Amino acid sequence: MNELIERNKDENDVRMMPPLVWAYIGDSIYDLFIRMNLVNTTRLHPHELHVEATKFVKAKAQCKLLKKLEDLKFFSEEEEYVIKQGRNAQNHHIPKNVDIYEYMYATAFEALIGYLYLMKKDDRLKEIFEKCLEEN
Repeated sequence: MNELIERNKDENDVRMMPPLVWAYIGDSIYDLFIRMNLVNTTRLHPHELHVEATKFVKAKAQCKLLKKLEDLKFFSEEEEYVIKQGRNAQNHHIPKNVDIYEYMYATAFEALIGYLYLMKKDDRLKEIFEKCLEEN
């Protein structure tokens, strides 16, 4: 096993996955990135870490971040396609406390993160994560 968490799907399998599967994985990957960044750059206690992480991973923050990056023309054509697929995915479990527009864009953001992770495009993920930190 070369990786701690195996990614054994080939590119065609990943492309054929429903966008909500990409978002399912992307939610976890982005959450882990934010948590690790906070652990590595702060001296916060666990509850404070949770409160701070929530500011980044909530739907409103992800929507705002995605819109900023789109305005910067930061994404490739393939990434824009993935974002569109994620945004338009039919999700029947929308939380009551979130705006539908924000939730759709947050899902799109998570879909992109999950897609890139599953495609093993780690260098691009790193670029996006670094840009996310700059823009927040």
